[in-house]
Amino acid sequence: DKMIYRAKNKLSSTVLSISEIAFELGFEQPQSFSRLFKLKTNQSPQQYRAQFY
Repeated sequence: DKMIYRAKNKLSSTVLSISEIAFELGFEQPQSFSRLFKLKTNQSPQQYRAQFY
């Protein structure tokens, strides 16, 4: 899904915080973004980012 693709791109190629990424993607609450990301990818945004940094 397009939002997950954009999130993965930002997580792997920027140093923006998870909150900043969530707000850029239109989420009012970073927790909502993290919950949806984990539901779709089976890992948290932090776990996904750790693969790259």
